[in-house]
Amino acid sequence: MSPIPITLAQIGCGYWGPNLLRNFSALQNCHLKYLVDTSAERRAFVKKSFPTINAVADLEPIWQDSEVEGVIIATPAGSHFELARTALQFGKHVFVEKPLATSVAEVDALGELASKSQRIVMAGHTFLYNSAVRYVKNLIDNGELGDIRYIYSQRLNLGRIRSDIDALWNLAPHDISIIQYWLNDPEALQVVRHGMAYVQPRVDDVVFLNIIYANKVMANIHVSWLDPQKVRKMVIVGSKKMVVYDDIAEDKIAVFDKGIDRIAKLGENMDFDALRVSFGYRSGDVLLPGLKWVEPLRREAEHFIHCIRTGESPLSGIAHARRVVGILERAGATYAANV
Repeated sequence: MSPIPITLAQIGCGYWGPNLLRNFSALQNCHLKYLVDTSAERRAFVKKSFPTINAVADLEPIWQDSEVEGVIIATPAGSHFELARTALQFGKHVFVEKPLATSVAEVDALGELASKSQRIVMAGHTFLYNSAVRYVKNLIDNGELGDIRYIYSQRLNLGRIRSDIDALWNLAPHDISIIQYWLNDPEALQVVRHGMAYVQPRVDDVVFLNIIYANKVMANIHVSWLDPQKVRKMVIVGSKKMVVYDDIAEDKIAVFDKGIDRIAKLGENMDFDALRVSFGYRSGDVLLPGLKWVEPLRREAEHFIHCIRTGESPLSGIAHARRVVGILERAGATYAANV
């Protein structure tokens, strides 16, 4: 016997909202009952594309409807906290598009509410459900890359400029989330940001973010919506092997058996006192693994439903979201440039 579907409501149907609607409404164990959006145009789109969903302009019906067990929040970042808090106060489980909130204090408040009400709070860090990202995670956890030395990423494009948040808050949550996941969510020892606003006052179009972790692990994140090419690439350098993860390439993962090894050499006549250190440059095979591809957003939606049913803590739950928001907050980034 199939379980009774979980009834959900979604708030917001802007740029990313239709993707969430498509995936959640396709789940057999989920019933998406409402879409709330103040735009008549967006409501008309929903009525045409998803006729089984009630498109409404007011939030009150979803708060008062006892059938609605969970709420999906796909609105601008500055509204995430208030909407998530209200949903928890009405006893709803909450899925919030990244970032979960705009400060660690807000994340902690949501965590406290979720704990008291025994409700799930999950952030939409979609890349944690990406097959390529998970493949790299397995390489790291299995020790195949050796000690991680540094990671760098580029998330670049020309266009889709925002005014409510800067390029860092808009784009970097993805890369910070991936790096934290790969490294088992460590505390960042140091966070340094360099950014510049060119198109709008006080809204950085390009940002370079440097993060230092324990054991000399360094990460550098470059984000921009003012760049001539679209780039979605991350490079992981280990002591044994190196990996390039290119999200828009046909071969998304390339594992390079490359590195520099320290070699100790004895002096003439096997003299240990004359021990010298030299370096060997290793360049072996390149592995292009085949990946079984499942849309990450589909996996993410399924995981949210699973966590509601079981009470399991989400992979991208409060603890993970707090690390991501904490790094962004320490970077001194702006999430609401017009305030």
